Formats: sequence, structure tokens, C-alpha cells
Amino acid sequence: MENNVRPASLERITSPALAEAFIAEQIAALRAQIGDKKVLLALSGGVDSSVVAALLIRAVGRQLVCVHVNHGLLRKGEPEQVVRVFRDELGAELIYVDAVDRFLDKLAGVADPETKRKIIGKEFIDVFAEEAGKLDGIEFLAQGTIYPDILESGPVKSHHNVGGLPEELNFELVEPVKFLYKDEVRVIGKALGLPDSMVYRQPFPGPGLGVRCVGAITRDRLEAVRESDAILREEFAKNGLEGQVWQYFTVVPDFKSTGITDGKRTYDWPVVIRAVNTVDAVTAEVAELPFALLQKLTERITSEVKGVNRVLWDLTPKPSGTIEWE
Repeated sequence: MENNVRPASLERITSPALAEAFIAEQIAALRAQIGDKKVLLALSGGVDSSVVAALLIRAVGRQLVCVHVNHGLLRKGEPEQVVRVFRDELGAELIYVDAVDRFLDKLAGVADPETKRKIIGKEFIDVFAEEAGKLDGIEFLAQGTIYPDILESGPVKSHHNVGGLPEELNFELVEPVKFLYKDEVRVIGKALGLPDSMVYRQPFPGPGLGVRCVGAITRDRLEAVRESDAILREEFAKNGLEGQVWQYFTVVPDFKSTGITDGKRTYDWPVVIRAVNTVDAVTAEVAELPFALLQKLTERITSEVKGVNRVLWDLTPKPSGTIEWE
């Protein structure tokens, strides 16, 4: 466990000068570790994987191969955005994998949260193995592991990152930001010159909307999560809350209640709004939201999202609840 303890000599990275020093140190360490080999990175477009990608591009350039897997559990428009930003604007070597049916077919009927995470993690590894098999010289797998992932231990970490690697892959892990907290990763991202849209992007779990479509994932309920989340993000931006609230998203649990739509009785799902503020993701407080905004969200979600007739607001801090529902 001693290799997973933050070094006492590592100062909290709170300034550009400290960030530049960390970057220089990590570039040297990455070059020493990777040599002339290639490294594979699962690039979600979130701040952690984006910063790892930027560090690796600066350290080893085209030896980095980024893989963006569309597993059907991403937010609305996200696959297109990731490809546009990283391939078109940053010029990264990016492989796009459409694995939507593959993932959702494996997840059909699976309700247990840990089993869902394991299935998603295994499929990720299988995809990486297949992509690595098409490439020469891949010996490393980079991950955007950060320190709260380590502090919360293996079972919890599995909902953030890919998880353990099968021995037959023989990949060595590259985790350059594993001793940093989320706020420090953002400082590093700014120092690396990443655009604010990446640096301040909301954290997003590895299994994506799979942990927000509570219980057994169905395509229609998954779409309700995706559409309601898009409405939430749009309304937060309109009301000046984008960048002011640390993380906000919707959850659609696997139960229904009676409602009325267009004068007719319905039996549909609720959408749960989750909005929290935190510094390090170890603890979190519920963000205060204007009641008028909650009313607007309720009106839009119940009228625009198919299969939904209620909107709820989660008021639970961490602890006692975790940030994600699963």
C-alpha cells in the first residue's frame, strides 16, 4: 500500500509555478518509464484523462494512442465533442470505437451495481486488448486515477476508472496524477494550456450514465437519463450556474409512480436532480438551487423527456450519501 500513499514532499499544487514544477517532473518520469514504446489511453474527455493525455503528448508525442470508446453510456453529444476537440483541434492520434450495442447487450437485465461496474470494466479492457492487438509496441496503459480514487479503495474506485488489467495483456500502468486531488488536476490542466471547457468539465464516472440509470439498464430509461441531463446542463448554463456548481446530473431509478399527462393517467419514472459542491470529492455539500429554477426544470423534464412524470431533488450530502447513486 505504501506505493499508493501521497508523498510527504508533494506540496499542494495551488499555483502556476507549482504546476510547472510538477509538469516538468512528470514529463521526465514519463519519458523514463515509457522509453520508445507506445502507451494506450482511454480518453473520455473528462479533466483527469485530458490532463493525462496532455502530459503524455508533451512527454512522448505520437507514442501516445488515445482510444475513445462510445459505450452508449455517455452524455448527449459527448462522443462527437471528444472527437472534435482531441482529434481535430489538438491533433491527437485518436481511435474512435463504437461499442454501444456490445455494452448494452452485456448489461441487459443486470441490476446489481457492482456487477454492472465489473461488466463495464471488463468490456473496456476487452476493447483495449482488441485495439492494442492492432498496434505495434503497446506496452503501457495510462489511467486518470486521482488520489480520492485511492483513498476510497478498490470497490469504490471501480466506478471511476477501468480497474485491474488481466495478466495476459502485460500492460504496465501509467498514472501520472494519482497523488493529486481534483482541484490540483485542474491547476495542472490550465498550466498545460488546455481550454477551460476541458479543465472545468464536470467529473464523469468511468461507467458513465450506467451508474445513473439505477438498477437494470434499459435503452428507454437510459435515454431518459441522457435527455434529462442535457436539459439540466442547459438550464444551469442559462442561469449562470455553469462553473459555479462542482457537479450536477440526473438519475432515473428503476421504479414508477402514477401521474397525469395531457389529462391522462400515466405510470412513469421519476427524474432525480443531484447537484453538489466539493473540493476533493471525499466530502460534498448539496448546492443551493433557486426554487424558480427547480420549477423550470420540472416543467421541461416532465414535458420533454419521454416516460417521465415526476422530478425530485436529492438533498443528501456526502456522507451519508455518495455523490453518485451507484
